Amino acid sequence: MTNPAEIMPGVIFYAFLSAMRKEKVGFHGHNTLVLQVSGQLTLETSTEKVATQPGAMLLIRKNQLAQLTKLPLPGENYQSIVICLQEDLLRQIALEEHIEIDHRYIGPSNILLPPNDYLRGYFQSVLPYIQHPEKKLTTALGLLKVKEGVQLLLHTMPALKEFLFDFSDPYKIDLEKFMLSNFHFNVPIEKFARLTGRSLAAFKRDFQKTFGMAPRQWLQERRLTEARHLIEKKNKKPSSIYLDLGFESLSHFSHSFKKKFGKAPTEWA
Repeated sequence: MTNPAEIMPGVIFYAFLSAMRKEKVGFHGHNTLVLQVSGQLTLETSTEKVATQPGAMLLIRKNQLAQLTKLPLPGENYQSIVICLQEDLLRQIALEEHIEIDHRYIGPSNILLPPNDYLRGYFQSVLPYIQHPEKKLTTALGLLKVKEGVQLLLHTMPALKEFLFDFSDPYKIDLEKFMLSNFHFNVPIEKFARLTGRSLAAFKRDFQKTFGMAPRQWLQERRLTEARHLIEKKNKKPSSIYLDLGFESLSHFSHSFKKKFGKAPTEWA
């Protein structure tokens, strides 16, 4: 079974882990609802850190880069149910329910939801599809489950309307500050552009003005410089940092490091 397992492709997922895992992810274009069944989830962005305990429910805002740490607790495995609230479906709900908002959402990006019997019951209704994966959840039924979840969120916390139904593009933000905080995420340049509120062409133009070089060149330089610092000053092993710095493989990292600094990272001391 893949992990997380897709209960409904691209929409409903179930994660089960027996050992800690760290992941760097991008929440692009969709809000996400998580029930922490067991274990602990820690979500960390460049500006905040949120941790969930068993039974907690977390609503994660779209257009974020984050590191997720999934940690089994003593005597139990890590389990979570994840529902992606895809924007196309939210737009459909907004049309059906005549929902409109007249300003951009400016509240917190990640919200721990208060204890709620309605939402707990909702997640309980998803469990049979997880416990019996051979009985596939049809697309029609899956979409109904997502709609039900959105309606319950609005029923229990009406103020979430602006969180859920803000369809505006990310506004233009400080490019330098954003990139210095998020250079270690291995995402396409196009995603960096969108997250800073720019077209790809505008992003490349502003990037050149800010850093004096193209985005891909700067990312490589910045990641390698940080790697040297961690190895030289923090005694980190190359095998323990290359993924955290946005390199896809240890061999690629080692080759790039040696090309820049003249020695392999394992030879640097």
